[in-house]
Amino acid sequence: MGNTEGALKPESVSTKQARIAQLARSSPAMVLTSLNHHLDEEWLRYAYEQTRKDGAAGIDRQTAKDYEANLEVNLKSLLERIKSGRYKAPPVRRTYIPKADGSQRPLGIPTFEDKVAQRAIVLLLEPIYEQDFRPFSFGFRPGRSAHQALRELRSSILERNGRWVLDVDLRRYFDTIEHGKLREVLARRVADGVVRRMIDKWLKAGVLEEGPLLRLEQGTPQGGVISPLLANVYLHYVLDEWYEREVVPRMKGKCSLIRYADDLVMVFEDFLDCRRVLEVLGKRLAKYGLTLHPGKTRMVDFRFKRPGGGQHPATQATTFDFLGFTHVWGKSQRGKNVVYQVTAKSRYARAVKAVWEWCKRNRHRPLAEQHRRLSRAMLGHYAYYGITGNTRRVRWYAHRVQRAWYRWLSTRSRGGGGLRWRRYEQLLGRYPLPTPRVVHRYTTTSETAP
Repeated sequence: MGNTEGALKPESVSTKQARIAQLARSSPAMVLTSLNHHLDEEWLRYAYEQTRKDGAAGIDRQTAKDYEANLEVNLKSLLERIKSGRYKAPPVRRTYIPKADGSQRPLGIPTFEDKVAQRAIVLLLEPIYEQDFRPFSFGFRPGRSAHQALRELRSSILERNGRWVLDVDLRRYFDTIEHGKLREVLARRVADGVVRRMIDKWLKAGVLEEGPLLRLEQGTPQGGVISPLLANVYLHYVLDEWYEREVVPRMKGKCSLIRYADDLVMVFEDFLDCRRVLEVLGKRLAKYGLTLHPGKTRMVDFRFKRPGGGQHPATQATTFDFLGFTHVWGKSQRGKNVVYQVTAKSRYARAVKAVWEWCKRNRHRPLAEQHRRLSRAMLGHYAYYGITGNTRRVRWYAHRVQRAWYRWLSTRSRGGGGLRWRRYEQLLGRYPLPTPRVVHRYTTTSETAP
């Protein structure tokens, strides 16, 4: 059972969401007090269909297959508990995954039923906030993607003369959202008792690790599908509206904000504009319990031509990373100054290491199985990093995958002589690895990197 997010939306759900969206759009200042009447068994069934079925189990150890065995009864019971207020949000099971810098990132795993309940509430809230969210917000929104954010960033530099970049890093954003402030923000648009009660229960549910239950006063529900939406709503009011209302009118030159959840950059035509915003941004965020990472938030001198060749003394860099890509100036085939977005070194190293370790651990598995797994990894890499101007690094990745597979397959040889390269080439003839390719073409061929 895999992800079923492509399931066809029932007409009744579409109609209800369209009504909610129309009401929110026509009355942008209205606080919506009646939403839960849209919840019915068909709504919850669609929420169930939209919920990933292959995720890890929560604290109750119930899998999607277990839940499906008595689906109609389970959904009916869930609906009744949500409506009556008897639903109890279970604690999130916490585990950890390694980060690129050697530290560990906490990962929350809700129960499967809790994921369904959260999805049902998200389906109610999305039509409202999609009318409010700004066009420069791209993360975790229907019909929007990281590549759209990257295209917008590139356009802000090339077409709006962006030469000074504020590379912003919010310290532990998802973990530091203040619950009281979040409730105040939600109250500006949603006052439905059932919906707000459910959100409160998720905020108070806590985290279960080894030892006692941890009750948290900050942060959004870890691992839950509602967490990205709540985080987007918070930054919409804290940052996006403030930027449009207070920042843009005071700027001397053009400026842009590009945000993907808590990953964001601000691009300015004028240096003084960039410095002024940096001076006030931390104060604005502090009002809502958020902090800038002092070592990672920086001004970038992104002029393609700098007087004297050196960077401005008030800045810390001449390139920057955003959404896994390093942004650098280069020359097109026609000699034009263009911005290239190339795989960030840390992301490249992480991807290569992951393939190397997998080949090492699984070298004794059947060749067909290894080939399928490696092909999926490579196609996934191309699907994200295969953009115009990044061909060279995508090819490097493909070459390293090929070499890693060869290295660990050669250890299977019983004679100790290893796998000969000619023999490996014959093997690749039977099990060809996917050829590097550009998936996202949003520049002209005249701007393609050599």
